[in-house]
Amino acid sequence: MKLNIINRSAFELPTYETKLSAGVDLKANIDVAIHLESLERCLVKTGLFLELPAGVEAQVRPRSGLALKKGITVLNSPGTIDADYRGEVGVILINLSKDKFSINPGDRIAQLVFAKHEQANFQEVEVLSETDRGEGGFGSTGNN
Repeated sequence: MKLNIINRSAFELPTYETKLSAGVDLKANIDVAIHLESLERCLVKTGLFLELPAGVEAQVRPRSGLALKKGITVLNSPGTIDADYRGEVGVILINLSKDKFSINPGDRIAQLVFAKHEQANFQEVEVLSETDRGEGGFGSTGNN
């Protein structure tokens, strides 16, 4: 997939770290460190602007290492960037740990994954088809 991108950050374009990586890392394009207290959230800019093709979304996802080791995650995970959005890519981070966390310029803060999607054509009906599962949800198919 070819993707038009404007890079107004102080850093190089995102790259795939391994041959089979699904996502690229997003870096904090900030001038000074941001200090997140426990349960505090903030919007971190990346300096990147995307032009996605029709039928493709970009998903902003947490970095697993930050989530596990530091309790830092993307609040609206996954955040969706639509193909018609032309603004700067931002990441809503939240500190779910008990400790203060610092985000420094250039820190890898999230990952970006691209996914094809379809739009639905809704057809209003009075009854849905029946299945063995029926209305069972929220753990109804297992122990949890």
